[in-house]
Amino acid sequence: MDLFTLILLALGLAADAFAVSLSNGMCASTVTKKHTLATAFTFGFFQAVMPVLGYFLGCTFSNVVSRFQHWVALLLLSAIGINMIWDAIKDQKDPEGCSDKNIFTVSNLILQGIATSIDAFAVGVSLAMMNVNILTASLVIGIITFICCTFGVYLGHKFGSLLGVHARLIGGILLILIGLHIFIEHQIQL
Repeated sequence: MDLFTLILLALGLAADAFAVSLSNGMCASTVTKKHTLATAFTFGFFQAVMPVLGYFLGCTFSNVVSRFQHWVALLLLSAIGINMIWDAIKDQKDPEGCSDKNIFTVSNLILQGIATSIDAFAVGVSLAMMNVNILTASLVIGIITFICCTFGVYLGHKFGSLLGVHARLIGGILLILIGLHIFIEHQIQL
């Protein structure tokens, strides 16, 4: 696989992570460099590690992974999205509570990182059947995701401040839609 194709693959894999980063930036009352870097690093890390796991372990479990990856992504992203919507509804009743919410918690970022990188695991299985240096591919995927997520958090926060109280609601809806998109995309491929 040439570098151009690998970069296109990395951009495709980073799209979900970018959208979730955008959502996080929109919903956060404050965004620091630490928040941005934590998001970008976590998502980049999972996007880089999952293809390696898929490459080495996925061949054995490829049938199981392909059958359930869309369900896992749908459930994780929907659960996070529903929680964000619930928080938005509560915050409309108590607007001061919104500024206390921190969506950049370690547990939230890890859940989001896993949910958005499950497809990268499946890609790793595919890469095992091609003449691809998995370490190079993993590094490119991780770096591209890191860059995309850095911009995602920044752009989301910039536009999220224009939306005010409704940013968390929109972000939650966006996460659910991403989960549904992954699920529907898988159903269409069947």
